[in-house]
Amino acid sequence: MWNHQFGAMPNDEIRAVAEWLIDGARSAPLPQQVLAQLCDQLVACGIPLWRVAVFVRTLHPNIMGRRLVWRRGAEVEVREAPFELLETSDFLDSTIARVYLTADPIRRRLAVPDPVLDFPILAELRAEGVTDYFATPLVFTDGIIHVATWTSREPRGFTDEQIAGIEAIVTPLARVAEVRALRRTASTLLDTYVGHDAGERILAGHIRRGDIEEIHAAIWLSDMRGFTALADSLPPRVMIDLLNRYFDCQVPVILNHGAEVLKFMGDGLLAIFTIADNETEVCKRALAAARQTQANIAGLASSAMPGLRFGLALHIGDVLFGNIGSGNRLDFTCIGPAVNCAARIEKLTGQLGRAILASDEFARYCPGEFIALGEFSLAGFSAPQSIYDLADSV
Repeated sequence: MWNHQFGAMPNDEIRAVAEWLIDGARSAPLPQQVLAQLCDQLVACGIPLWRVAVFVRTLHPNIMGRRLVWRRGAEVEVREAPFELLETSDFLDSTIARVYLTADPIRRRLAVPDPVLDFPILAELRAEGVTDYFATPLVFTDGIIHVATWTSREPRGFTDEQIAGIEAIVTPLARVAEVRALRRTASTLLDTYVGHDAGERILAGHIRRGDIEEIHAAIWLSDMRGFTALADSLPPRVMIDLLNRYFDCQVPVILNHGAEVLKFMGDGLLAIFTIADNETEVCKRALAAARQTQANIAGLASSAMPGLRFGLALHIGDVLFGNIGSGNRLDFTCIGPAVNCAARIEKLTGQLGRAILASDEFARYCPGEFIALGEFSLAGFSAPQSIYDLADSV
């Protein structure tokens, strides 16, 4: 029987941990479970870990990376780091930044007389009783460097055999981290560019042209008024910044009210509120989102974009939701007469000088909220359509 305190590292035990990682760490579906189970196994092998952290950079419009921290006897902590962190002294003076830059491991024994404390974190860890610190690069197959750090409070720190044991599982850990990170990146990119529901459908295999589904939904189609004049009068970068702020007035509100943003069309936006069985509840959510968006845009107009106005059409109907396009260049979107109707109603908002207009099909589910403006001929529709304005805007 191997003596954990005095003997050499048991190659068979470490090999078993490595094989568990090579097999995909399938007993741990979540990244934090992978780290927890890995550290528990290494401790069982006799490696005296106190804290282990894994830093993985990611491809996300707002998040630079994620940090997972395991501490003995505690739940794994997961935090996200914004891009702004890269400019801070805390990051620039860190071991993490150094490993990113050099791809070289960093080992510092903190229990020896006059230890090398060349990074601020080392003095902090030493004050917490850490005796040994080891930072290792996690090299993905594309050459990108990520980092894992390993610390101990054992009076002697890590032995050479224990360091060898950690090194033996670093490459398998990098492979597992890469597979999990790629899945998260794919999901993030799909969420960012096509929306969460559409992204899930694509990841589930609905990627062939013609893979479509008919769904019942409330349709949101909005457009900025005066965009052309603004674009002609402002420098391009300023215009893009204002356009992004304009969409910030809408998108978080739409998502918070349970809808899916499908497409940006210049300054236009298409979203749907999928209806399962309760049209009234969904239409009320869509209307609440519309009112909040209108207030947000009014605030933006008063503070940064004088004269900014927007038009929004609300409609309800059946749409075809899925892959449309040519060859291997597809778009995941929705089409159908209901979408065309919403587009025509949105054009009416500009012609009539109204902010929010609704079809009869939508307004009937929000009694008391709308007032009829009359019947209007819409291009492509043979019969005149009843159009409604918000009752409190007349």
